[in-house]
Amino acid sequence: MKQTSIDSSGRLALPFYAAKELGGHSLELASHGPGHLFVIDPENPVQMAGRLGDIALVDLLSFFNMFRKTGVLCLELKGGRKEIYFKLGEIVFATSTFAEEHLCEILYDQGKLDRDALHKARQLAGSQAQIGKCLVEKKIVTAKDLWLASRYQVEVSIYNLFLAAEGSFYYEDREVEEDQAVRLSTSTQNLIMEGLRRVDERTLFMRQIRSLETIPMPTDKEATNLGEQEQVMLDVIGRGRLNVKSVLRRSGVAELDGLRLLHQLVSKGLVRIEDAPSFAIGGDIGEMLKVFNGVLVLLYRRIVENNPRFNDELRNFLRAVPSPFSYVFRDVALLDDGSVDGGRILANLAGLEERDKKKLLAEALSELVYMECHAARRDLGNAASAELLQRVQEIPRRIKNILERKS
Repeated sequence: MKQTSIDSSGRLALPFYAAKELGGHSLELASHGPGHLFVIDPENPVQMAGRLGDIALVDLLSFFNMFRKTGVLCLELKGGRKEIYFKLGEIVFATSTFAEEHLCEILYDQGKLDRDALHKARQLAGSQAQIGKCLVEKKIVTAKDLWLASRYQVEVSIYNLFLAAEGSFYYEDREVEEDQAVRLSTSTQNLIMEGLRRVDERTLFMRQIRSLETIPMPTDKEATNLGEQEQVMLDVIGRGRLNVKSVLRRSGVAELDGLRLLHQLVSKGLVRIEDAPSFAIGGDIGEMLKVFNGVLVLLYRRIVENNPRFNDELRNFLRAVPSPFSYVFRDVALLDDGSVDGGRILANLAGLEERDKKKLLAEALSELVYMECHAARRDLGNAASAELLQRVQEIPRRIKNILERKS
């Protein structure tokens, strides 16, 4: 968060995103001291706030559990936001803006949705509960699959919290709606113990696997006495060069379970792990990516300074873009500097004629730039965004020149 200070008149300049969220609410000074200032909306009081790192997540969850609290713990994390709902000290629900924890992504990771069904599900409007109901009504998934995925979604959202190294939190007293509560398979204390165990286990597996982008390859060793899931994963690996993330998805297993299976196959000498190929994207497509990424990095850097939640907007935008742009951005993650992963995009465009690749790439990335330009005007104001938008105006001419070249 950007640092700010109180001026000689006693005024405190808030970042744009904070001022926007507070709106016109009247605030009450709840607590202050030499090193802090705590103001609240008296109609919706926050009882506790702080930074992760200064206090451990496990201590927070244990506190609310021990004192049988009913309310919502809101966490602002790098790349997204989560809300954990407590009822009498037990976790009963959780929401997340992280794309990989969306209900549709959970169903896809579990092998209950294929790519086409995933794309159609992403286009459905409404809350995740409404989307889930629609998927059952259309017989895309069964009611049991949806119930299990919803329960797993809450649990995995909690478990992934233990991987967060930094962030902020606040807690509000708030009743939980009955239709929100999910009957979890374990208690909050067991969730905490399981979360800590998973962190240790994942660390062990990743020492061997290194990254979700590495490539598992079969060895010449004969496979004997394998479990059913091990055999399924080994068959998936044997069909072609896939990265770890793709292997887990095609094997129809959750991430940690899949990493455990892969770790077992490597330990048995049936699979070896190769580094992900590194390559430079050349030619016209490489030049187009360089042009677009240059302005995307510039826009992202300026916007995120004023609006740390801009990451959430970008993830939601990429997940909701209509066809055919959805195929360009399928499984594409924004890098830390705001640029797009050219290698992933190039893989998505495989099979198209070169001319069609360039045309579709230009149109899809133009949509992303347009969205960020709109965000720049909103978050920076017309004056501060004018210079940025002037830089953007050069892009259509440069891209047009590339598209008009003869192959």
